[in-house]
Amino acid sequence: MQITRNGSQPSAAGPADWFTGRVRVDPLFQAEAPARVAGALVTFEPGARTAWHTHPLGQTIIVTSGLGRAQREGGPVEEIRPGDVVWFPPGEKHWHGAAPDTAMSHIAIQERLDGKAVDWLEHVSDADYHGG
Repeated sequence: MQITRNGSQPSAAGPADWFTGRVRVDPLFQAEAPARVAGALVTFEPGARTAWHTHPLGQTIIVTSGLGRAQREGGPVEEIRPGDVVWFPPGEKHWHGAAPDTAMSHIAIQERLDGKAVDWLEHVSDADYHGG
């Protein structure tokens, strides 16, 4: 058994290459091999969002507070709220983040395939973010 105490891992700013706006990432867990799952609490300030990205084995996000947005390529921008669980299948191009005027936090859970959990792509345009 391993217990990771709350507050024992440092927070990190979301890198500008992967996010637009102010984002904080708080690591929660990263299983050791042969397991491959990891999770983090990600907090987006109003208007902040990820870049477009994919996950080789998919991703689950669980909204814990605030009001957010998510979109898969070719689909509409969807509103996401606390308690919502969003599943992005393997290889599905998508983004997620806060609403324009409200912060949002979610727990992100994904698995690594050959050591890689995410493929980062281009930034989400303001037009895409606003559903245009």
